[in-house]
Amino acid sequence: MFGHATTRRPFFSDNGFQFAVEVTLGGVRHGAADPGDVLSTIARIPDGRPEAWVAEWTATADRVADEARSAEAAGHRASAAARWLRAANYYARATDSADTAEVFTGLWEHHRDAWDRFCDLTTAIGDLAIERIAVPYGGSTLPGYVFTRPGAGPRRTLVFVNGSDGSVVSAWTDGAADALARGWTVVTVDGPGQNAALVRQGIPFRPDWEAVLTPLIDHVITRDDVDGDRIAVLGLSQGGFWVPRAVAHEHRVAAAVADPGVVDVSTAGLANLPGFLRRTLDAGEKHMFDQEMAWGLRFSRGGLATTLAWRMRPYGVDSPYDFFTAAQQYRLTPDDLAGIRCPMLITDPEHEQFWPGQSAELARSLTCPVTVVPFTAAEGADRHCEPLAPALRGERILDWLDDTVPADPR
Repeated sequence: MFGHATTRRPFFSDNGFQFAVEVTLGGVRHGAADPGDVLSTIARIPDGRPEAWVAEWTATADRVADEARSAEAAGHRASAAARWLRAANYYARATDSADTAEVFTGLWEHHRDAWDRFCDLTTAIGDLAIERIAVPYGGSTLPGYVFTRPGAGPRRTLVFVNGSDGSVVSAWTDGAADALARGWTVVTVDGPGQNAALVRQGIPFRPDWEAVLTPLIDHVITRDDVDGDRIAVLGLSQGGFWVPRAVAHEHRVAAAVADPGVVDVSTAGLANLPGFLRRTLDAGEKHMFDQEMAWGLRFSRGGLATTLAWRMRPYGVDSPYDFFTAAQQYRLTPDDLAGIRCPMLITDPEHEQFWPGQSAELARSLTCPVTVVPFTAAEGADRHCEPLAPALRGERILDWLDDTVPADPR
């Protein structure tokens, strides 16, 4: 569905497969993958065969989960925790090409069960505590996690906002592990349309993320390990839209990071519509648009129908017209941009394949203190969310956060 550019020799010609492999390899740094697991799995997958993708990643996840159970039975908690983390990531990878909601949900539940075993065993070992929380949200709650290390006193706290389809493992690999090493408390929550909020509660996306961030901050500032005056927020992928939107309205945030900056979520999909379909959409001709999309998807290749269904699910719609229309609500308005007061870091990766140019556009539109950090192909750090440069990404983001929200506020 989306094109890409890169200077690396790809594993797959299929764009989605290639990017997913890069993301999975990036998880090696924080123990969410083993290179051998990844390379042996993708060697069994023919290019562009989504059914093989699901089958082979599931097989790898099942094997690693069996090894985790064996380690638990033998009393090797550290090995078991490490294996459950890898299994969780591999099950999540298998969901990428799931062709039905039932298959997706089954794999997602395996991923979440494995993740929760990682959390429980890691906490039992004692060097790190991962606590489940329930954040008030309307008449319900949203599930989340707090990551912290033993020690007295409130700490700087980083709120991690996941992307549109990131697994819960992403909270560890793309936020918590690096921040914990520098003494932060880390909080994440499954927001509307994400993970358990979508799969178990049926809550779809919403653009006004302050409706999530404000009750989350209200909830965590009562904790002994959270310094309410030193809260930063990091948004990954589509979180690069939600975070600027939220901090435009929630002003208890000391610093914000958008990786990358996103001004208009809808462009990622609209850019791929043929001209006649775009005109049909803009004219409000729902029946004709959906009919033309159904006809085109019937003859498409490369799992495009599965990808579209996967993208529509968190919006709570099953009509392509409704999906593309809903996505256009995810735009930062001039009032949103003017409302952002806290310092903001915006990553700007070369070859950004989903929202090219929007990091620079967001930076130009802000009146708050703003820092743009480029990531380049020469560094091996290009592409959306810098998947193959997790060390460099974490260092640059945490260095800026250390400078902006110091560990010692005196």
